[in-house]
Amino acid sequence: MEEINKAILEIRAGAGGDEAALFAGDLARMYQKFALKKGWRFEVLDTSDSSLHGYKTFIAEIAGQGVYNILKNESGVHRVQRVPTTEKSGRIHTSTASVAILPLAPAAEVSISPQDLEISFFRSSGPGGQNVNKVETAVRIRHFPSGLVVSSQTGRSQAANRESAMSILRAKLFEFQQEQKNAAMGDLRRQQIGSADRSEKIRTYNFPQDRLTDHRINKKWSNLDSILEGNMEPIFKSFQKNEESS
Repeated sequence: MEEINKAILEIRAGAGGDEAALFAGDLARMYQKFALKKGWRFEVLDTSDSSLHGYKTFIAEIAGQGVYNILKNESGVHRVQRVPTTEKSGRIHTSTASVAILPLAPAAEVSISPQDLEISFFRSSGPGGQNVNKVETAVRIRHFPSGLVVSSQTGRSQAANRESAMSILRAKLFEFQQEQKNAAMGDLRRQQIGSADRSEKIRTYNFPQDRLTDHRINKKWSNLDSILEGNMEPIFKSFQKNEESS
């Protein structure tokens, strides 16, 4: 497969309320730290924060050598088993977050008619200093033919956020077009992440046993804290060996 050097990372909290949002935040930081170790560019495009410093949704663009091929197997439902910081009785909770990795398509490969778009502006609720919260710099784009709605609010200007939102839209439309070419039905992102139900997991992060299990290749790794610090190379090497042997 041809190397794709840009991708959109989309993380959504699933089952588990506030703990799921905290786990989504842990995953976002894990991928950001891994990208930093690889020397990749990691740009946050849009977030929806939870009340406890987690994320209901987190969208970023990652750029670097072979980004998509390395990260593509991260798509799916990730499950965590641990005692949440909010738990008073020491009970272990199970929560989920979904991850989607979308290849970022060149503008020339995705045709988008301006007449098919509704673009609106609103005040950012994310970080970025006082300016983004005082003026309507955040951008929301609705694409009528597909029904997709995307937004970006972390940039300091309408122009920057509009460009980021268009990148997200192109990535999602590109995946949809690729899916149609392969005669597949339904939305590819939904196929990747399922309904975020606990039973549809691809990977489990078991903190009491300090073990990460990938259920697709039946591999286990220890030292979860190190993995969440971005030390994910052993996981990606296992997937590479699995692909080479299949």
